[in-house]
Amino acid sequence: MKPSRPYLLKALYEWVLDNNMTPHLAVDATLQGVQVPGQFVQDGQITLNIAPTAVQHLLIDDQAVSFNARFGGVPMNVYVPMVAVMAIFTRENGMGMGFGVEPGVEELFEQAEQSGAVLEEVQMESVDQDEASAPATQSKAKGKPTLRVVK
Repeated sequence: MKPSRPYLLKALYEWVLDNNMTPHLAVDATLQGVQVPGQFVQDGQITLNIAPTAVQHLLIDDQAVSFNARFGGVPMNVYVPMVAVMAIFTRENGMGMGFGVEPGVEELFEQAEQSGAVLEEVQMESVDQDEASAPATQSKAKGKPTLRVVK
């Protein structure tokens, strides 16, 4: 089966917009192939506003999320391989979804490897049911990218 991450990402993007909220992506900026403004990367991660008013030519396909945007007034083409997308959430209330290892995600890793990407696993830190889905944070304890899902 194909990985579900691209399908879930597209559906959640639409859901966020339908609820008049602002969609943001948490991205692992350490993976090769990620093209984001380096000056905004913190602890190997970056949060990107992907609202229609913030980006142009947004494309979410099976391989990546890409768009044009301005960062500090400077235009840039942004490219995020699907394996680097750690979460999608709303700016207003943090509702959304974090992505961990899923059946079929190996196919995404294989596609990224074929394009020369260096991959790291994103570990999901389990939290109470009441604390599901919010902005990604960096775990300083292990020094590896970790997504903490909070509601």
